[in-house]
Amino acid sequence: MEETFSVVNSLRIKFFRVFGIFAIVVGVVPGWLPAQQPAAPQLTRNVDPKARQILDRTIQGLGGQAFLTAKSLTTKGRVFFFQDGNTAGMQPYESWVVFPDKRRFSYGKTKPVILINDGDKGWELDRYGLISQPDQQLQGWIISNRYSLENMLRLRINDPGVLIQIGKVDFVDNVPTQGIEITAPGGASVRLDLHRQTYVPSRISYRIRNVKEDAWDDYSDAYSDYKTVDGIQTPMHITRYLNGDRIGETFRISAKYNEDYPANYFTAE
Repeated sequence: MEETFSVVNSLRIKFFRVFGIFAIVVGVVPGWLPAQQPAAPQLTRNVDPKARQILDRTIQGLGGQAFLTAKSLTTKGRVFFFQDGNTAGMQPYESWVVFPDKRRFSYGKTKPVILINDGDKGWELDRYGLISQPDQQLQGWIISNRYSLENMLRLRINDPGVLIQIGKVDFVDNVPTQGIEITAPGGASVRLDLHRQTYVPSRISYRIRNVKEDAWDDYSDAYSDYKTVDGIQTPMHITRYLNGDRIGETFRISAKYNEDYPANYFTAE
């Protein structure tokens, strides 16, 4: 199968760009807007004490201060894509992230495509040169990054006006979980499903309004195969779902925290 992907590699990259499959899988969700409005700074948080206690255990389970203060994350691995229940493609990747909002993501073998994001700015670099990411693609990056595992537990649960409550118990990949329900001031809802023994996240789910179709899209990322990396529990397997359908899987082969990157890694230079 790998030989087949090698033969049609350039065609598949073009296919992913046209239909947006790759963009959705790696966290660039074209055409969707967040449901919430910006939070008012004067609002206060409303957190159920039991939910706060569970979240504290989650943060400790992930590595405590090492998790909270990590500055960057470097990973390598493979990304698989699915369409209509079938494998649509696979690409090797390398990723460099500076928390909370800088990313450099390279995918492909001989002539990789590089996605660069710095806050609300984004570019794409390929063999033809450097271009700005389209507005919808850039907005998609901002949304998905907002609800990433690190930003959820380091930033979102401390946002002004956030409501945090105990949710229902559930199962993720046959593993029992405890839910935590998080509601932003504008009404956007996020659910954390936490492993009931280790309390590390098994799944993060959130709802985004699809303005093109005047409907809601439900996204979820399932986290598994945690490994201790530099004192931090790190998921090496991430599965992304859209409206209940699996659309992609990321298998991390290696991970490293707090590496330094070149000064121009997240710019258009």
